[in-house]
Order: sequence, then C-alpha cells, then structure tokens
Amino acid sequence: MSTTTALPARRAPDSFAILLMIGLCAIWGLQQVAIKSTNAALPPVFQAGLRSAIAAVLVWAWARSRGTPLFRDDGTLGAGLLAGVLFAAEFICIFLGLTLTSASRMAVFLYTAPCFTALGLHWFVEGERMRRIQWLGIIIAFAGMALAFADGFLHTSAAHGSTLAGAAGDALGVLAGIAWAATTVVVRGSRLAHMSASKTLFYQLAVSAVVLLALALGLGQMRVDTVTPLALASLAYQAVVVAFVSYLLWFWLLTRYIASRLSVFSFLTPLFGVTFGVLLLGESFSARFLSAALLVLAGIALVNAPAQAKPGKA
Repeated sequence: MSTTTALPARRAPDSFAILLMIGLCAIWGLQQVAIKSTNAALPPVFQAGLRSAIAAVLVWAWARSRGTPLFRDDGTLGAGLLAGVLFAAEFICIFLGLTLTSASRMAVFLYTAPCFTALGLHWFVEGERMRRIQWLGIIIAFAGMALAFADGFLHTSAAHGSTLAGAAGDALGVLAGIAWAATTVVVRGSRLAHMSASKTLFYQLAVSAVVLLALALGLGQMRVDTVTPLALASLAYQAVVVAFVSYLLWFWLLTRYIASRLSVFSFLTPLFGVTFGVLLLGESFSARFLSAALLVLAGIALVNAPAQAKPGKA
C-alpha cells in the first residue's frame, strides 16, 4: 500500500479565492505605476535587478523556514536557468518600456501574455491543444493589439515624446508578454512543473537578479540618482508585495483551485493598470485605445474560458 498522501482535488474558486484573485490583480495592475514613478530615482535595469535580488532572498528565507529544499540536484537546473533568463528579459522590456510609454499602455500590452502562453503550450506541450474558442480569443486580442499600435502612431503624447518612441515602448510591452509566456511554457513543459512553487520562483528571481545586475553594471546604471521616500516605497512594493507575497499566493491558489477558472481573472489586471495610470499618474487615453483595450480583454477572457464538459462525462 502506498504511503503517499494524495493532494486534495482542485476545485472551482470559492468566494475567498475570488476575492484574493481580485486583490492580486489589483496588486499586479499597480506594479507598472510603481515602476514608472521610480525610474527617475533608480535607473530601470538596476531597479529591476534590486527587485529580483531582494525578493530572491525573501523566497530563500521562506523556503528555509518551511524546510523546502532549493539546492537539491533534481534535474531542473537547465530549465531553471532558462526560466530565469526569460524572466529577466521580461522585466528588462517592462522597465525600459516604461521610460518610453505610459503605464496604462504597458499594462494592456504586457497582459497579452495569456494569448502567447496558449499558443506556446499548444505548440510545445503535449496535451495542451487549443480549442476553437481560444483561437477566436487570440484573433480578437491580436486585433485589439494592432488597433492599440495604430493609436500609438496616430496619437502624439507630449509626455512621452515622439510617436516612434512611444511605439518602441509599446513593442517592448509586447516582447515582455512574449517573454512571460515563454517562461510559463518552460515551467509547464519541464520538470519544474513538478517542483515546489518556492523553488520555481527562486530560480526566476535569483537568475534574473544576476543577469539584471550584471547588465546594469555593464550599462553604467549601477547607481542611485535620487533617494526619495517614494522610490524606497516603490522598490519595497515591487520586491516584497509583488515579487514575493503575491507570487507565492498565486502559486498557492494554483495548488488548490482549478487553474483555468483562476486565469480568467487575469483580464482584470490590465483594467486595474489603466485605472491606476489615469488616477495616480494623470495619464490619458483615446477612445481608440479604450476600444483596443476592450478587444484585448475580451480576447484574454476567451483564451482563458474553461472547457465545457462533454455530454455523458462525469
């Protein structure tokens, strides 16, 4: 007889999980505002590296307190290093992109990631074939993305210089979404899928910290331009609240609730991001961009739509 304790079956989100997911989406939506408000005090790549380094130490301490091994040889090193490099690439794009485009636009372009994730899983992970409704969602989301790019070229923003610079920032947002999706595909398609959340997250944070800080040194960004309470609060928010607490809570939810039912809430994050950008940074957007954002959100919702049970199946 096996002595292995079976994990509880994942269930549909209850009211607690729904409220927690809404809170997490708000936290993630505020992240772009926090980054942008600190870029003047801390160079972007250096800021990203500090964020990952602080969060990596916190995850290490958390895992140590719970007796979770992080350095055991379990055949995940290659995938872990790749996931970490992709994680670093994602945040290079986000932090540099936010020097060129608004937090509102970055939130929308970054959260095309679920669409790229669905495509990547379809192509590279067995058993993750896309359904027709997901293909429809990707088409709608990409149409919204194209409309948002067109809006960027047609709408000159005095706050961000030329439309070409803004378009470059938008493109970095899309590249960040692709890097995020690639990270997810690597995790899902490798032995990391069977590792603890702490180890998977530690790989991403520790490797990205090394890559980002080395890049900051090479670019001459290893400096602090201005120390302000806002900059310190923003860095603490990014490292402690976002990269440590919220990510661990997200992984905890995934162990107890059906992933597809949780993922549908991801469309709230860009909505929060746009709202916070308008309220806290005074950003504005056109009716065309609002229409584009709604298309992207509709596409994300369709991509994350749960599969319908077949008749006769339990």
